[in-house]
Amino acid sequence: MLPSGGFRKYISIVGRRNVGKSSFMNALTGQEISIVSDVPGTTTDPVYKAMELHPLGPVTLIDTPGLDDVGELGEKRVQKAIKAFYKADAGILVTDDFPGEYEKRITEIFKELEIPFIVAVNKADLLDKKAEEIAKAYEMEFSTRVFVVSSVRKSGFENIGKTLNEIIPSDDELPFIPEFVDAGDLVVLVVPIDLGAPKGRLIMPQVHAIREILDREAVAIVTKERELRYTLEKLNEPPKLVITDSQAVMKVASDVPSDVSLTTFSILEANYRGDIRYFVESVYEIEKLKDGDTVIIMEGCTHRPLTEDIGRVKIPRWLVNHTGANINFKVWAGVDMPEYEEVADAKLVIHCGGCVNTRNQMMRRVRMFKRLGIPMTNYGIVISYMHGVLERALEPLGISVAKR
Repeated sequence: MLPSGGFRKYISIVGRRNVGKSSFMNALTGQEISIVSDVPGTTTDPVYKAMELHPLGPVTLIDTPGLDDVGELGEKRVQKAIKAFYKADAGILVTDDFPGEYEKRITEIFKELEIPFIVAVNKADLLDKKAEEIAKAYEMEFSTRVFVVSSVRKSGFENIGKTLNEIIPSDDELPFIPEFVDAGDLVVLVVPIDLGAPKGRLIMPQVHAIREILDREAVAIVTKERELRYTLEKLNEPPKLVITDSQAVMKVASDVPSDVSLTTFSILEANYRGDIRYFVESVYEIEKLKDGDTVIIMEGCTHRPLTEDIGRVKIPRWLVNHTGANINFKVWAGVDMPEYEEVADAKLVIHCGGCVNTRNQMMRRVRMFKRLGIPMTNYGIVISYMHGVLERALEPLGISVAKR
């Protein structure tokens, strides 16, 4: 798999003020990333550091403010720290004392969000034998791996990367490309070059598809939607599969023979990163939308909106045309999770493909909206549904569409 974008793991470093979270992060990275001070509350905002952590690969470490911060400003810092939890694929609870109220609060959040975590008993150079006693208390209390470290001496860090690699669920459990694609098969990728296409490169789902096709010893053929019919005519045999950008699905569906499997990059993303069956069930909520209803357009990253932005312009336009309803659209962008009050009135959430999100991060969003009883679907599923090709686009994944 490709070690970039949505394959990067996020690891939150959490704990009380002044337990040495920042010095722990500096020791783990081997760089002076976070400001270290004896004054409690030195870290006021989450600090992010991208690095390679063997054998896990590319990770982003998040140094967070202490969860025992005080005062009105301190509470705002705490909320920022907790929001960073939602991004995490794993957590490291840093401590220098026996388990208490705040440590239990942290572990409860980890367990609620299904985030695996380890404990690092810091300041072993000062605690001496007490460090081992603290470590045993955490092992008994939380049944997790505990490391005794000294950020000052940079000792005890040797196996942290190996352990994190073992406890973080793998994103490799599902294939991105349908399993019926085999060695020697032809796969045609339809890649429009428009305002949304980044100059000089392909977007990650397209690169991901090409790499997995090559790993299967199959053949990847890349073309634009205008040249698709010409490309298919030049082939000596029909392709095993055609994958298109969702925005071109209607034209591509008309050009690709009905006996050739067809799907979209966004639908493959929904299957690879999310709960595609839940997304398909939720798409029918479109038919229930009425005047004044709120639909949230959710993006997994922040980007500069374009004139014909797919999420902020095209999908809302298609939805209004399809339903005839005066819909209230809200946009939520970024890897942070929204507060309950910001989504409570939503009748439907439409998420992007999530190419910068790990499966763990996407599934955390899915679980949140399921708990809130808010239907959630995906750009590609919505577009295929409104253009009448959803059944065909899901067929390569073996997913049937309920007749309604």
